[in-house]
Amino acid sequence: MILENLKTWDRVKHHYGESLQKAVAFLKENDFTKMEPGKYEIDGDRIYASLVDKETSPKEKRAPESHERYIDIQFLVSGREIIGYAKKSNDLVIKEDMLAEKDLIKYTNDVPNEIDLKLLPGDFAVFFPDDVHRPQCEWDGVCKVRKVIVKVAL
Repeated sequence: MILENLKTWDRVKHHYGESLQKAVAFLKENDFTKMEPGKYEIDGDRIYASLVDKETSPKEKRAPESHERYIDIQFLVSGREIIGYAKKSNDLVIKEDMLAEKDLIKYTNDVPNEIDLKLLPGDFAVFFPDDVHRPQCEWDGVCKVRKVIVKVAL
């Protein structure tokens, strides 16, 4: 997992691969406050983004998830949210396996060693296949969020 902000990305980007740099460049180069929600192609099906408007909800109502074929970058445009985060472990119980159709596994709410990542506009978190994340959790109450979810093929 990587937790970063667009303002400080240029200092650390040389540590990461070309695909991740290309994905974050897309985040830096666009004004998502003026774009319509939807899917945006960056590099075919290797790198693409979804701009979404959502509402946060209590953590216990949000499902922890992970992905196997894509790195998941969660970038906050507006609002505030908590993303629960933990490393995968043998203690996780799969609630729903949608790997074949959606590259998505959902787990029951009990996630050992889960911590809260607090995101404000400009922040983004990068989740790899060994990372479990629980996005759109409320932080000091329900909040409307606009975010970009970038998928980077492994």
